[in-house]
Amino acid sequence: MATRKSKALNIEYPSAETVQIIQQSLLSWYQNDHRDLPWRKNTDPYSIWVSEIMLQQTRVDTVIPYYERFMKQFPTIFDLAQATDEQVVKAWEGLGYYSRARNLHAAAKEVVGKYGGRVPDDLITISSLKGVGPYTAGAILSIAYNKKVPAVDGNVMRVFSRLFALTDDIASISTRKKMEKIAEHLIPDDAPGDFNQALMELGAMICTPTSPQCLFCPVQSVCNAYHQGIQEELPRKKKAKPPQEVPVVVAWITCDEYCVVEKRENHGLLRGMWSLPTWEEITEEDAVESLQNICAEKQLSIKDIRIVGKLEHIFSHRHWKITIVAIHLEKKQDQLLSRWKWINIDELEQIALPNVYRKALDLLF
Repeated sequence: MATRKSKALNIEYPSAETVQIIQQSLLSWYQNDHRDLPWRKNTDPYSIWVSEIMLQQTRVDTVIPYYERFMKQFPTIFDLAQATDEQVVKAWEGLGYYSRARNLHAAAKEVVGKYGGRVPDDLITISSLKGVGPYTAGAILSIAYNKKVPAVDGNVMRVFSRLFALTDDIASISTRKKMEKIAEHLIPDDAPGDFNQALMELGAMICTPTSPQCLFCPVQSVCNAYHQGIQEELPRKKKAKPPQEVPVVVAWITCDEYCVVEKRENHGLLRGMWSLPTWEEITEEDAVESLQNICAEKQLSIKDIRIVGKLEHIFSHRHWKITIVAIHLEKKQDQLLSRWKWINIDELEQIALPNVYRKALDLLF
């Protein structure tokens, strides 16, 4: 593969002939074989934006039903901007990484307030919106507005690592910037959105993390890794630290048909979400005694207390090893902690609860 080298950026750009092969082969393959996904039915920037935020760190198959429900509830950016935080988080329930929903909600309000509801079509303005990084900006601008802007996600980085036999660590910022420059060089003037989606689709369907299906790859003829037989060795990525294990106690506090829920602090993990009362750094061995002491301090009279189960839940940086303790109180005391409140057990379905607490309730019931 003939190349042109940029010394300043240490990038070897493919030749014009290779670029043409990649463009034509990928676009032809994408037009014939792309998946029929709900957010591909139009080029509405709001719809594309919602889908791209949902797809961050979440599988396509998981996202589809959430996307369809979300768009039914908030069909326009005006509907989303007018919604309450509680409504948005409830609609997002189960997808995890709830800061994505809050950032999207805040950015929608800004777009309605500052730009009359029109999603910005220039890179600087759209990148200033909360939660919109380089990839999301590139996806919206190229697909919705036909702008020649790169959209480099994990799939694209894997494709480029193999296509150009790059051994750079894909976890580093410098590698991402390098690949964005390569993408700029490859994107055709007449179909930037389709080309960006074709790259993503190739990474998702053919150039997969393990066992890439090279025999079916539309750009196999110009793939350096394939011709060198090193496609299984790429991309290179520095191993991330494993999530920190943390002992956690979750309390199921009830009296008659009522239970206690807790509003988490507005910072840290699951910030601002409703949950069951939770304490970190309390082990299973200390769980019952610790909760007896907490209840005594709060003047809550216990009728029955016992460990009812255990489960584990892994966040990106924390691995909760959870002990679930059921506490039945003598009476429904009105004066609780400031972040606690009583609700009817039947109302649990109406509030947004993170997956970890839905798992706890499944175990309890």
